[in-house]
Amino acid sequence: MGNKISYTDEINADFIPINLRLGPSLNFELDNYNEIALMVDFNKLMVPTPPIREDGEIVAGEDPDRSVISGMFGSFTDAPGGFSEELNEITISAGAEYWYDQQFALRAGYFHEHESKGNRKYFTFGLGLKYNVFGLDFSYLVPVGQRNPLENSMRFSLMFDMENLWDN
Repeated sequence: MGNKISYTDEINADFIPINLRLGPSLNFELDNYNEIALMVDFNKLMVPTPPIREDGEIVAGEDPDRSVISGMFGSFTDAPGGFSEELNEITISAGAEYWYDQQFALRAGYFHEHESKGNRKYFTFGLGLKYNVFGLDFSYLVPVGQRNPLENSMRFSLMFDMENLWDN
């Protein structure tokens, strides 16, 4: 959370992204070496929904020119299309992860965003390796349907587990 940010002048300040994310996960320890985790995630962007305007006047929705706190809490009730549009603003992600001996991981997931709110839909596939304090993750994004700017993206991350560094 934070103040609005302006790129050109204070009059045209924009909300920074603020998210409310909730989701359960289930972990299954199959034996001493094998684990599976299943996750689902619901995410709501907590910024005002742009209203519908005609000739500069708001005809549906609410004025987005408000404080950050008002914008956050008002984001649950300000969509011009009412409650059904508010539900469309929630993105859904689901995933599964398999770990062998807490050293090697296989991952798969799916991301869904409603057509009227960006229409991003894609599968992700990934691998993870962990050895002592070092970890390396790789993922590949495969879009569903329309072309996507992140189409066929490969993502890499390197992890250092500082807590285990001092224990070893």
